[in-house]
Amino acid sequence: MAGPSTALSPVIAASTHWLARAYPGGESNTVAHTLAELQARQAITVAAWLRYPTEIDAALVAIAGPGGSAILDWKAGSEPDDEFADGEGWRTWVDEVVVSWAACLLADPLLARRGVDAVVAALPVPDQRPRPHSRRTATTGMPAEFRRLLQPDARDREAAALLRHPDLLEPIAAMHRDTLLYLLDAEQERAPLAA
Repeated sequence: MAGPSTALSPVIAASTHWLARAYPGGESNTVAHTLAELQARQAITVAAWLRYPTEIDAALVAIAGPGGSAILDWKAGSEPDDEFADGEGWRTWVDEVVVSWAACLLADPLLARRGVDAVVAALPVPDQRPRPHSRRTATTGMPAEFRRLLQPDARDREAAALLRHPDLLEPIAAMHRDTLLYLLDAEQERAPLAA
């Protein structure tokens, strides 16, 4: 797994920006907005690492580009007035599949746990040199950097009311949910009940 590849930085940044704008947590200068954006970034990061699992995958998307936000904009009803206007170039770095998978992770805590577990399991084992420990220890064995995705506190949940609402996310999440379920071997858990 590529993990924290710098080649994915533009995809992660643009996809996070799109998701945070489509499902805002408040005015851009508020704590709620920042908390919602942090949760979006964590979900996007997990989704990007799942979508581009090797260094080669990450390098290829950096060369070819991820495809842009046009279909997402249409599905969410957030099409820009002029997509070619100055300041709208970031939209070309949005990855539709990554955003869809992140929406699935935000709407479904069990799927988010599976996604983070898959990412953590695939990361290379660090060398055995002693490293400084973070001040915030993860109580459940999860990396602290995904805490807001997996265990949002009351402020996080309040800030991300739109960002985590399953009904609001459904048009975006449904786009590529089946592929994510297959990848995480979660198809049986999500299968509809037989009549």
